Order: sequence, then C-alpha cells, then structure tokens
Amino acid sequence: MHTDLKPALQQELANILEFWMKHTVDEQSGGFYGRLADDNTPDRFALKGSVLNARILWTFSAAYHATREPAYLQMAQRAYAYINTFLVDKEFGGVLWCVDYSGHPIETQKQVYAIAFTLYAFSEYYKATGLEEAREKAIGLYSLIQLYGYDCIYGGYQEGFTRDWKEQPPAGTDTGIKKFMSTHLHILEAYTALYSIWPDAGLKGHLRDLLLIFHDKIVNKKTGHLQLFFDEQWNPQGDVLSYGHDVAASWLLLLAAETLGEEPLTEKFRTLAIRMADAAAEGLDTDGGLWQQLDASGNALTAEKHWWPQAEAIAGFVNAWQVSHDEKYLRLAEDSWKFVQSRILDKEHGEWCRGIDADGRKLPEDKVGFWKCPYHNGRACLEVMRRL
Repeated sequence: MHTDLKPALQQELANILEFWMKHTVDEQSGGFYGRLADDNTPDRFALKGSVLNARILWTFSAAYHATREPAYLQMAQRAYAYINTFLVDKEFGGVLWCVDYSGHPIETQKQVYAIAFTLYAFSEYYKATGLEEAREKAIGLYSLIQLYGYDCIYGGYQEGFTRDWKEQPPAGTDTGIKKFMSTHLHILEAYTALYSIWPDAGLKGHLRDLLLIFHDKIVNKKTGHLQLFFDEQWNPQGDVLSYGHDVAASWLLLLAAETLGEEPLTEKFRTLAIRMADAAAEGLDTDGGLWQQLDASGNALTAEKHWWPQAEAIAGFVNAWQVSHDEKYLRLAEDSWKFVQSRILDKEHGEWCRGIDADGRKLPEDKVGFWKCPYHNGRACLEVMRRL
C-alpha cells in the first residue's frame, strides 16, 4: 500500500485549525463568532449555538490529544469555558440550544442532538486533559439523556424538550416523525467516546442497544442505506437517502462495536460497514464528489456536493479498505480527497467552502455558522492520521 493521504491530511488538519484560531475567536464578547461570511468577515452579533461550540471543543480536544500542540489546547480550554459559562443550563441541567452574541439565552429548548454533541466533546476533552470535571459533566449529560430522552417502550431516543424537560417535537417537522436517524448516530458516537473513558455496565447496555437498533431498524436490509425518519414504533417515514450519513455511519457503527469489544457483534458490523460503504458509493459522481441525497420521491438528486459528505467519505472508504483489504476503497478515499482539493478547498480565504452545485459553482453560504464547523473535516484528517 502506498498512499499520500496521511501526510496530505496531516497538513490539512493544521490548515483547518490555523483558520479557526485566526478567524473565529471573539475577543470582544467571548468564545467564538457564531457566523463568518464566505470571505471570513465576522458577524459580531450572530447567535452562538451549542452544536457549533461543542464541535469546536471536540475538534481542538481531539487534535491536541493527537498532536500535543499547545495552541490546540488553548482553543479547547476556551471552548470548554464558554460552554460551561453560557450554554450549560445551571437551573434545569442539560444544554441550551443557543445564546446571543453576549451569552444571553435566546433559544432555551433542550435538543438531544445538542446534548449528545456536548457529551461527545466533554469526553474528548477529558481524553486530552485528564480533567475529572469534564468526565463528570459528560456522565451527567448521559444521565439526562437516559432519564428524559430514552424510549423505554420502543427503544431509541426522543428529539426535544422545553427548557424544563417537557416533551416538545422539533419545530417544522412532520407530526408523524418522532425519531431521527441523525440524532441516534450522534448519541452513538457520544456514548462510544464516553464508554472509552467510563466503561460503565449500564452505558455498555445502552450502546449495544443502539447498535442493534441501527442494525435491525435504521439500516435498510435490502439496500444498505440508512433510513432517516421514523414514527415512535420505528416505522420508516419517507424515503430520503443521505449518502454522507451512509458513509459516516459505516465507520462510526464499527468503531462503536469495536469499543464494546464483543467479537460476534464486531463481525456483524464489519460486514455492514462494507455494505454501507457500497451503498454510499452509489452517490459518487465521476469527479469523485459525493452528491447530497435523493429526494423523497427516491429519484431526483439534491444536485449539490456539500463539504461534510466528502470528509466522511475519506474516513469511511479508508475504513472499508482496512476491513476488506480491497484496494478499490482506498482509491475511492483518494478520489474524495482529490475532489476536495480541486473543488471544496477555499484557496483564497482558507478552510472548506460549503459546497458546489451541479454546475460546479460554489454555494454562496457562510464559512462558519450553526452547522458549518471544523468537526467533519478535522475528524476525517484525524482518522486518516490514526489509521494509516
């Protein structure tokens, strides 16, 4: 095996983190800017979301853990302090959805998605620093997800609550949709990280249950694709496909099974990893880019190639190559990186652009925002550095 992926992505990680250190630190109001325009102009009054801040904390913690670069630790400490000061709800527990630029609470609902991401970030911060407080906070968030979010009848997790933990479905969703694949995937990665620092028997059981829900209910047995939306009893709602989620789950599910250390379960997810990588590869274009998704009719592509599926494709196809020893998956990972280099890297302003449309035009969207963060591309770099 010869590939230039590892040195290339080692350098790319440094580039990504340098961008975030240089352009996103909010010296006036604390923490990080909630929005940066495509040309890196900061919006000093943008809302600051818990998901963005947790993803910054996770990324810089993981990068410091891998490299021991002191500047990364400083950024992780900044993110950890901001989350604990402004986004952790000291009255009712959990994590607020977002605050204004000065840290005043704006949207106070509890989204399990955001709580899981903060738990993931706190676990990674503990790995990086050994700070016992961070592990205790992660365990506390896990306990809240289990207390309020867990469906003890049908399994899985509810989506959202009011600030004081009364059930509240997410705004703008179909009333028949009660469970979201994406939330369960983020709980899975958070619980995997927590189990690696706190091998609790109860947590082990919940992580195993999550894996079996993915295997038995979320992954379509005929196609290998993830089903995205469900009612309370796990009946699929709609038929949207998301290639980026398919390829991300292919390696995250296997990592969770490996973390539990049960060989029959791990073997089941080795097989599934290849099946899901093949399903995701159906969304590859001839240029190596991964299309966004099929729409609800199962036909028309969302004719865009966003930044994050390309990052997950690199990690997912490297994983598929390691599991199968089939060189074609390594080539797919290399093609994904080449596509990122040619079409997604912003060579003028730094970092990765949001994506391109079907005609190859750059999507005119923010460089930093509620969802545009250093986590998908930073994590892909870290995974390649760890694996190759």
